[in-house]
Amino acid sequence: MKKEITVKKEVDIKILEVHAGVRYWEDSSVNGVEDERGDLIPCRFGEVWKPIIEIETGRIINWELGKKANIHYKVCDDGTYILKDNEDNIVISKQGYVPHIMCPEENGYGDYIIMNINEKGIIEDWNTDDLDDLIIEED
Repeated sequence: MKKEITVKKEVDIKILEVHAGVRYWEDSSVNGVEDERGDLIPCRFGEVWKPIIEIETGRIINWELGKKANIHYKVCDDGTYILKDNEDNIVISKQGYVPHIMCPEENGYGDYIIMNINEKGIIEDWNTDDLDDLIIEED
């Protein structure tokens, strides 16, 4: 007989990979210039913003160094958020609303990614405590 069970285990999470379908690129700026068409922002692939974030430091690994950004992207439920371990294995993958960790500047209410990124690709005010809404199972 086969049954599905849930197993709890401790995992060393290293990476948060984001695939966010951005509705409005123009609500952000890069190096102080309004990014009207979204063609200035690093990590853009088509209509999707795909930063790869180091969990412990808040550093965006695939960021173009030298660029500073103020991000305010409306995403709503068009996002996939993937947590990976140090061997690049997927630990958790969730689709839907924007998790709290993606809005360290102010409350994004599950609809917005709101953050400032410095020229080294580090997200300002990054708080790993806000990762819980991706990790905790919903009842």
